[in-house]
Amino acid sequence: MFNDIGALEIVALVVLAVLIFGPDKLPKVIQDISRTIRKIREFSDSAKADIREELGPEFKDFEFEDLNPKKFIRKQLDNDELGLKEIRNGFDLKKEMNEVADAVHGRDSDSSDASSGAAATTSAGARVDMRKNSAEPKKLDSGDRPPFDADAT
Repeated sequence: MFNDIGALEIVALVVLAVLIFGPDKLPKVIQDISRTIRKIREFSDSAKADIREELGPEFKDFEFEDLNPKKFIRKQLDNDELGLKEIRNGFDLKKEMNEVADAVHGRDSDSSDASSGAAATTSAGARVDMRKNSAEPKKLDSGDRPPFDADAT
């Protein structure tokens, strides 16, 4: 609850409390506050117990902490009824990213060929030169697609 309060802030709060309530009344104020917090916790626990009792036996493993959206989604994804673990284990992100990089750079996914580094294969099988040339751009024939510039997107 107070994870981000440092020692200096606690000292400042204590000094402020002594100045506001005075050293004579401060112990009684602390007792009243702790008693109120204890009553609120007891009320909360009894309300949780009443809700669990009213829900019935089919919700015996229900936890109120599961209502947190992050925990709820994590619990549902860890549930093996959907078969998501098999999908997650069968998906190799590094391999997929290498295949995408090879496709962008025009290399075959089986062998990374350095000589074909700047050319890519189109769907028709023709090779497109994707190198940036400082010289004058090439004229395209009718029906040719312009080269893809990865830096322009």
